[in-house]
Amino acid sequence: MAEQPSIAAALTKVAQQYGEQVPQHQHSNGHARRHYPTFVPQAQLPKGESYERFIRQHGAVPTREHLHDLFNGLIWLHWPQAKQQLNAIQSAEIERLGVQGQRGKVRDACTLFDENGAILLAPSLLHEALLAKDWLRLFWTERHLWAHAQLLVFGHALLEQLCQPRKPICAHVLTLRLPGGDHTSAAEADIEQLDADLAQLLTAKNMADKPLTPMPVLGIPGWCHANTERSFYEDTSVFRPPRHSPL
Repeated sequence: MAEQPSIAAALTKVAQQYGEQVPQHQHSNGHARRHYPTFVPQAQLPKGESYERFIRQHGAVPTREHLHDLFNGLIWLHWPQAKQQLNAIQSAEIERLGVQGQRGKVRDACTLFDENGAILLAPSLLHEALLAKDWLRLFWTERHLWAHAQLLVFGHALLEQLCQPRKPICAHVLTLRLPGGDHTSAAEADIEQLDADLAQLLTAKNMADKPLTPMPVLGIPGWCHANTERSFYEDTSVFRPPRHSPL
């Protein structure tokens, strides 16, 4: 029986099939989907070397034989510009501050989005409800608007959690407007353009401003059979009301 390829080798083969590979640090030339890293076994990451710096310098992602890292590789293949931009921010922060016990707020936000992030592509009413943490409005009152919306998973740890879905699972969400305005559908969006738009949104300044909103993903219509009942959203241990700052 032939030996099975490693996850790193399989991901690299897919990247090669997708198109030309260029070093991770080079800028996009407008063909974002053709700019993929290679994937190498974790053992190629030198001891004491920063994971983020290694990717930046070598255009190669150290990869373990683990579902978590498989999902990470798949996200690299799906969102190459956004992943490159996150890596650039992380690398710059490491160069500026060094590798410390604490990452700092920019790296913390980048890591949270990298591991657990998602993008809500939806009409503005759903964006407003999410930012207000008005869960009944988001998932129930305006439920019909989800026919024109999509939650696009970015975080590889989030994908891993969803292999065994539980009601409390939350994504940390960035919002993007529908490309053609509120009267269009997320299904019409071009993934390469979304990748470019997301990469532009991911800046150190924006991430320092804590732009991520937690959202219980099993509240999304169609993601869980139990959410066809209003009572599903009345569970305040999951759908928590917003905190109000004291006067």
